[in-house]
Amino acid sequence: MATRKTYDNTSITQLKDEDRVRKRPGVIFGSDGLEGCQHAVFEILSNSIDEAREGHGKTIRVSVFADHSLEVSDEGRGCPVDWNEREGRFNWELVFCELYAGGKYHNESDENYEFSLGLNGLGACATQYASEWMDVEVTRDGFRYTLRFESGRNIGGLKKEPAVSKKTGSRHRWKPDREVFTEIAVPLEYFTDTLRKQAVVNPGVTFLLDYMGEKQSFFYQNGITDYLRERVSGEDNSAGSDTRVSLSSDQDAPPPEPDQASGAAAYITAPQYWQTERRGRDREDKPEYKVRLSAAFCFSQTAAFCEHYHNSSFLEHGGSPDKAVRSAFVSALDGYCRNNGKYQKAESRVTWPDIAECLCFVSSNFSTATSYENQTKKAVNNRFIQECMTDWLKSQLEVFFIENKAAAEAAAAQALVNKRSRETAEKTRLGLKKKLSGNMDITTRVGKFHDCRTRDLNRREVYIVEGDSALGACKLARDSEFQAIIPVRGKILNCLKADLDKILKNEIITDLVKVLGCGIETKAKKGAAAFDLAALRWNKVIICTDADYDGFHIRTMILTMLYRLTPTLIEQGYVYIAESPLFEITHKDKTAFAWNESEKERILESWGRPKGVNVNRSKGLGENEPDMMWLTTMSPETRRLVQVTPEDAALTAEVFDMLVGDNIAARKSFIAEHGFEYLEMADIS
Repeated sequence: MATRKTYDNTSITQLKDEDRVRKRPGVIFGSDGLEGCQHAVFEILSNSIDEAREGHGKTIRVSVFADHSLEVSDEGRGCPVDWNEREGRFNWELVFCELYAGGKYHNESDENYEFSLGLNGLGACATQYASEWMDVEVTRDGFRYTLRFESGRNIGGLKKEPAVSKKTGSRHRWKPDREVFTEIAVPLEYFTDTLRKQAVVNPGVTFLLDYMGEKQSFFYQNGITDYLRERVSGEDNSAGSDTRVSLSSDQDAPPPEPDQASGAAAYITAPQYWQTERRGRDREDKPEYKVRLSAAFCFSQTAAFCEHYHNSSFLEHGGSPDKAVRSAFVSALDGYCRNNGKYQKAESRVTWPDIAECLCFVSSNFSTATSYENQTKKAVNNRFIQECMTDWLKSQLEVFFIENKAAAEAAAAQALVNKRSRETAEKTRLGLKKKLSGNMDITTRVGKFHDCRTRDLNRREVYIVEGDSALGACKLARDSEFQAIIPVRGKILNCLKADLDKILKNEIITDLVKVLGCGIETKAKKGAAAFDLAALRWNKVIICTDADYDGFHIRTMILTMLYRLTPTLIEQGYVYIAESPLFEITHKDKTAFAWNESEKERILESWGRPKGVNVNRSKGLGENEPDMMWLTTMSPETRRLVQVTPEDAALTAEVFDMLVGDNIAARKSFIAEHGFEYLEMADIS
């Protein structure tokens, strides 16, 4: 029996220097996978964008090379890297080797950056720490400065020589480290999407991309107005000088009218562009800051989207601006409908989904003080930004509806059509659900079933796990918002051999059928519900068992049951297998997981096959710590799900029938031919 390690005063350790990022990249970049690697790219790009926005250079170049190294260069002032008297250190040490160091912490009082993407002082340092190597070249003050880093450590110090040109700027070339990120091959689509978005919210700045020889450019003269028309009408207003357009973005200018050539039929109302500046504070005791708001929108018959940007960062999760738009548009359109007699008697008010279905909206906001949700900058939560944007949009919409009667009528009519269609569909869905399920709560009818909280069928997923021990580990590890769990208790019936009467007497199977909610695809008996895919309660049905013989056996039994009773779930792609890692590999303070022999070999090779490395068969699910269980099996970011295809299920049933069915001759033949391949799974001790 393994000796339990002592947890005492020597057990607490601190990550220092580059290890703060290299050993926990997910903390800084949100992930140690491709998404995290992409965010590291954006951190360097952000610094060049901040320079261009302040009027220092109008071109930013991004290059991607065959070895997956990257380069970002600009025409800015050049990052200060020489001696800093106030800090008593070189600036390059602060910028590239210290987290939370930078020149953007005092935007309200400092003239260097008014509106900045990089507020946290993490980006350049974190990306450097996460790189196999990084070369930095800065030209400023009449000098050319160069730096070299490898695995987070500086090599050779700062080199300084007279510049041969009066031009200034910064160039960063680096290679993301495979020891930090699981994947470093950033795809072309990421760059085209990111640079296009940055061109949208930085009008007049040209972004040049060279992706392994494939070159593109992105430029929007009038920013979000051009982009809105591009999304609605299908025009491409971003690439090359021939497609650059010049639309007025003056606050007092009339909105550009769409013409037939640009898809006028797609518009319910003409595109509008509004902008303003406000000052305020998030709390009475907090300092005042400045906010610059701009928005472009229209109502459309063919498109619908709502995008927000803050200090150039695309807010994937929105936050304050998204809440403001929802509140303002619902209030304005509901008020218009009430004041103009558009509602029928006792009719419910329009809601955001009714409006969102026909609204095309883009906001690009800037503030001198920004509270991001986290380092990945996918949402902002400033209270003042939400309040001032809500008030501004409400007042603008009120005036717009008064001055543009036809546009107001058309927008309200479309929102009401959407609302009434939604309500009719919802009424039909609820009636069908009531008919199929009888309003019974499955949490009280199925023992040891643990439901999730969300009712969003696009997110709900159920884990079918192996036994009570796995239930305990999975329950602690899961995200109970969208992940439900039901254990398979005891031996499940062989559904290929048993008749339907016997199957429906098996409590394990009937509990699984109840949890699925969609009934069975065979002539119902004993009160079993007839199959209806619309009644399925889950977006994913995930079989999760140990990576051993018993686990494979239980997995096969469950698959066989689904293949016989609910084959449509397999055909429609609802059934998955959660692959448990086969090996846990540790060396000193490093831990990795391998799902097969080849992955194990690749990890050992990447570590240089050091002495003292431990390779252990991964524990059963019930023995896993919750953190490891979440990381390897349940987190959508890091888990490995195998979607079961009809071919997979048919083959499973065929082989299972041969191994445990009535064809004794076929079974003997298979064992004679292939038995030796499975000796390692047998208990021969």
